[in-house]
Formats: sequence, structure tokens, C-alpha cells
Amino acid sequence: MSLSITGRHLEVTPAIREYVLNKISRITRHFDSVIDTQVMLSIERLKHTAEVTVHLRGKDIHCAASDENLYAAIDLLADKIDRQVLKHKTKTQTYAHEPPKRQTVATE
Repeated sequence: MSLSITGRHLEVTPAIREYVLNKISRITRHFDSVIDTQVMLSIERLKHTAEVTVHLRGKDIHCAASDENLYAAIDLLADKIDRQVLKHKTKTQTYAHEPPKRQTVATE
């Protein structure tokens, strides 16, 4: 999984980079085929925003979270993206059912 972290009106320090990496790595516990992850951190007047775009095979998942504290926004973001990845995983799981062509039809 490649991870790119960019900051808007903010310098991304090694501490912030490590914190984001630890939080976003939770995704790989549930889903192995993550192609690319882009994190955008931004600071406005009293609003710290964290956005993430996760590129999966066949799907892109985008999520955003805002809070007064940057670390709290990253925590909210990690929780949201974790829920979305789990939801996508349950939708894409294949269940072994007998195809309609092979089912036997009861005749009387």
C-alpha cells in the first residue's frame, strides 16, 4: 500500500506522518488489496480537516472528517474509513451458492 500525505496550509511533521500511518494502517487488517491511499490534511481558521481517498480494486472510497483538533480529526477519519472498508468488504465477498442452471426442479 502506498501512502501519500499532503498538507494544505500546514507542514506535515514526522510526528503527524507517523500518527496518520498508524491510524490508516488499520485498513490493511481488513482488506489486503489496497492499491493507493492519499491523505489530505488542512487547517482553516478554527476547523482542522482530514480527508482520505483509498483506491481499491474496482472502487475508490473517499472520506472526510473535521474537528477543532487535528489529531481528533484524524481519529474520526480513521473510524469512518474503517467502517466504509468493512462495508465494501462485506458487499464484495463471494458466497458459494449453487448456480441457477444446476439447481434441480421438483416435478410432480
